[in-house]
Amino acid sequence: MTSDILQQLNDLKKTINHHAYLYHSEDKPEIPDSEYDRLMHSLLEIETAHPEWVSEDSPSQRVGSVSLTAFETVAHEMPMLSLDNAFTDEDLEGFEKRIKDKDPREATLIYCCEPKLDGLAVSLIYEKGVLVQAATRGDGVRGENITRNVRTIRNVPLNLMGTDWPVRLEVRGEVVMPKSGFEQLNKQNLKKGLKPFVNPRNAAAGSLRQLDSKITATRPLAFYAYSVGIMSSPFGTSHIARLDALKSWGLPLSKEVKAVSGLQNVMTYYQDILHRRNALPYEIDGVVIKVDEIDIQNILGFVARAPRWAVAYKFPAQEEMTALLQVDFQVGRTGTITPVAKLEPVFVGGVTVSNASLHNADEIARLNVKIGDTVVVRRAGDVIPQIVSVIERLRPENARDVLFPSSCPACSLPLERIEGEAAVRCTAGLICPAQRKEAVKHFSSRKALDIDGLGDKIVEQLIEKELIQTPADLFKLSPGSMTLVERMGPKSAQNLYNALQRSKETTFSRFIYSLGIREVGEVTARYLAQHFVTLEALRHASHEQLIEVQDVGKVVAEHLLAFFKQTQNNEVIDALLEAGIHWPHPVTRNENEAGLLEGKVIVLTGTFSVMSRTDAKQALEGLGAKVTGSVSSKTDILIAGAAAGSKRTKAEQLGIKIMDEEQMMAFFSSEPQDT
Repeated sequence: MTSDILQQLNDLKKTINHHAYLYHSEDKPEIPDSEYDRLMHSLLEIETAHPEWVSEDSPSQRVGSVSLTAFETVAHEMPMLSLDNAFTDEDLEGFEKRIKDKDPREATLIYCCEPKLDGLAVSLIYEKGVLVQAATRGDGVRGENITRNVRTIRNVPLNLMGTDWPVRLEVRGEVVMPKSGFEQLNKQNLKKGLKPFVNPRNAAAGSLRQLDSKITATRPLAFYAYSVGIMSSPFGTSHIARLDALKSWGLPLSKEVKAVSGLQNVMTYYQDILHRRNALPYEIDGVVIKVDEIDIQNILGFVARAPRWAVAYKFPAQEEMTALLQVDFQVGRTGTITPVAKLEPVFVGGVTVSNASLHNADEIARLNVKIGDTVVVRRAGDVIPQIVSVIERLRPENARDVLFPSSCPACSLPLERIEGEAAVRCTAGLICPAQRKEAVKHFSSRKALDIDGLGDKIVEQLIEKELIQTPADLFKLSPGSMTLVERMGPKSAQNLYNALQRSKETTFSRFIYSLGIREVGEVTARYLAQHFVTLEALRHASHEQLIEVQDVGKVVAEHLLAFFKQTQNNEVIDALLEAGIHWPHPVTRNENEAGLLEGKVIVLTGTFSVMSRTDAKQALEGLGAKVTGSVSSKTDILIAGAAAGSKRTKAEQLGIKIMDEEQMMAFFSSEPQDT
């Protein structure tokens, strides 16, 4: 019986390792997470009942173990050497020339190419297929024993697959933190008030060198094999054949590993990886190029610190140091104030950079950056360059604090910062020069005033030619003035003029939405219109009155108050009204019956044919009703459309008055109803 349970344990370990490999290394899971969790639960049950059977290579041990006070050092049986670097195609040609000078037999060489992962180099030693030691590269001769931490990395096999591996095998590779995991880790750190990591490499190194392996177990690390070291029996006649063997034994490889014939194709591979660099799941800083044939590698041998048969063709640097000369503040199209660092020009990431983003006031405080500092600038692909750190030991005595403006750089009106938000914004959306184009585009959009024919390009030209400055100026345009816009003939100008006149007749909710108040969308605008009924009531509403409105919380209320507080915004609104913008009164039978359903709690259910449930809700609320979503003892009326279900049944049980759609429509007619 005991032997049966032990066999079950071993079978579970084998099955779990198989599915972990498919999930973490191949990205081809065969079973759902719930089934994987069930298998793991079964394993833990057996190990809990038989703690003497728990082994270090069990999948259950990936959670980490007792903390260390320090790492012990281990000697590498075969030194972990560095690679020589190439920075240009000419450097690469020199690399091949030195190979052919040493061994001229091959006219065209086969190379194994792969991305140069930006992480931490490690050595894994397997004995009889079991991971027994993991160590950092260290100085190449001695490294730190990080076995406990490496065992927590999900895609590192604790037991090799297959049976044909050497009895003793050293696998070398890189531990990295994938970009997605890095971003998530930093978000978690910020929520906890912890300092975020500067880049994925630092995050990987810091995670791998935790004395408490339980912490390492929580970090999103991944391992990729790139070569072998010591081995009790040789295998493979080429480098890529050896990598293929490692993969068959369960060790993860970069999917970009490729055998390439000839130097010209190597250069093509380099350019392809460089082009796709930002789309890869991990950070890389170049391409590693190795002579593929092992016999040629052995002939070429090593120099003091690097193999002659391999080179790292580095990408242009993505981080460089430079001086921060000044900080300017720009106003975005939605009013967000962004600090922009003016830098001593520096060549980074393949281009000369003189500006970098500082994001917001919180980022300035986090970096503790001052004008005059020496800073590290990072540029990744087409991403806007950013300052990632400050070298405070180089700070000059005359360094100055970065002072955030209190008024908008574009219109000089006060700025707004909502508590709990990082962004500082200008609230003068209708008149701020920096926001004009966006304000007019939003005002004329389909869900706002719906001005047919007023596309984005026409708006941009009208503003660039100074024909308009605010949305109200649209209604001052004549057909003649519109012909100043490119490709706007007399007929098109007249059509646009007519569309502007038609747009003057709108609804109160559309008008509110058209103003572009931050976080006031269509639904919120409709609730505001229903609640306040008139523009003047909305304009003068207090914070307490605003938060009474459905869908309006503290933040939206503050945005509304800040918007209507601006004199210039109100001047534009008055100009729009003077231009003829108007809307009908709320839907009621007549002014004397506006409160016909005052205080009545109504529930709508089923499908309506004459009007939508949204419109019905709005109309009923216009008559003073409170429309809710569920039936209770407080419900006065249930209005049931076609296919009404459980709500109707509950209303019948509670004895609540039930009406159909025809009876509801009578509320909006001239005939009074008995409610």
